[in-house]
Amino acid sequence: MSDDRRTAVLDAVWDYHQEKRTEARFVPGVTEIWPSGAVLEAVDRVALVEAALDMSIAAGKHAQMFESALARKLGRRKAHLTNSGSSANLLAVSALTSPLLEDQRLRPGDEVITVAAGFPTTVNPLLQNGLVPVFVDVELRGYNTTAERVAAAIGPRTRAIFLAHTLGNPFEVSEMSRLAFENDLFLIEDNCDALGSFYDGELTGTFGELSTVSFYPAHHLTMGEGGCVLTSNLVLARIVESLRDWGRDCWCAPGESNTCRKRFGYQMGTLPAGYDHKYIYSHVGYNLKTTDLQAALGMSQMSKLDDFGAARRRNWRRLREGLDGLPHLLMPEATPRSDPSWFGFAITVDPKAPFGRGELVDFLEARRIGTRQLFAGNLTRQPAYADRSYRVVGELSNSDVITEQSFWVGVYPGLTDEMIDYVVASIKEFAASWSPSAAPVGPVAPVAPVASVAGDDGRVR
Repeated sequence: MSDDRRTAVLDAVWDYHQEKRTEARFVPGVTEIWPSGAVLEAVDRVALVEAALDMSIAAGKHAQMFESALARKLGRRKAHLTNSGSSANLLAVSALTSPLLEDQRLRPGDEVITVAAGFPTTVNPLLQNGLVPVFVDVELRGYNTTAERVAAAIGPRTRAIFLAHTLGNPFEVSEMSRLAFENDLFLIEDNCDALGSFYDGELTGTFGELSTVSFYPAHHLTMGEGGCVLTSNLVLARIVESLRDWGRDCWCAPGESNTCRKRFGYQMGTLPAGYDHKYIYSHVGYNLKTTDLQAALGMSQMSKLDDFGAARRRNWRRLREGLDGLPHLLMPEATPRSDPSWFGFAITVDPKAPFGRGELVDFLEARRIGTRQLFAGNLTRQPAYADRSYRVVGELSNSDVITEQSFWVGVYPGLTDEMIDYVVASIKEFAASWSPSAAPVGPVAPVAPVASVAGDDGRVR
């Protein structure tokens, strides 16, 4: 395709996006307010079509560009794209079991400290690798655990700490990093909900030996699906790449051969000398790569990360200030010394309140205000873990409160001030309805989606 024709196609795509885009007027109680979603603009649609014109259907130049850009952004030496944030977590944990780590490797039965109140794919890779999760409780309002709780959970077989920055709010990651160092433990940061957050002036995702990111539509940047593992440890980076790419020992990019200049010069295992290095496997791996189409969208989104973070902070602040002082509701708080790029705005109904979470959530959902539970709540109460081995240290009372009384509403950049103010007004209206003199409040009508954004199921609306 000639340059002129290519330019004409991309210009037409830009124009198409502008024509299709409809700025629907926000109608309180009618327009749906999503708790999360992707903000997709003309430049994103053009980036996808440009990659399609290149027929970049596997991981290629766009993936390499994105990996380099994200590694630079976070000050990490290596970034490896994956097909999801959950796969990134699996790779990060699996990397610590590699024989290349020799005596440092994690072995079946070793323990990893994590929180009970979280998302399953922070914990599932531990079980999938034969490791034992050690569950500790979290704080209400911040929804993270503390260094004191983690220190109390360290036992003779503890080998690592694997924690997520909940809803974008950093845990005490400097203290956790120091604790890991002092006890010869690995630290993995699940940074999937917190890309762009800071603790002690440093970006989250830069404290642990390994960190992970998700690019699902609900997250800070989107590729539709996708994730990434980051590290500055070159041995771990090599292991992650091998595990992601079928477990092969070769590091040639797809479509390349003989990068090492000795493709037929290896002898490994009991293979014959000279066996093709492209087909030598040093790990029991997977195929968890992403595609160039996804990476092209990621590159387009990357330039907006700081603006997206500013919008998330602004929306969270507007909710926090608007709801301050309401009775019966525990409002979220940032971890001291942190600057979160918020994923959501968590609310916990006081267990002593005259109403429960269900009544408040039903009230908001009837007004087209989307809500979400705080992920899986107390994971030890989920049926998936009923017959699994784990250890619990201390009471999980706050995790139980979260399971029964917590939820969150959105702060993502697709929400307007008008939408945020309607959420505030609705919660205030509900709270007022529980005063002795208040009349009961009924539901409001349906419909009309917001244009130019994708909901957390990834569909553009």
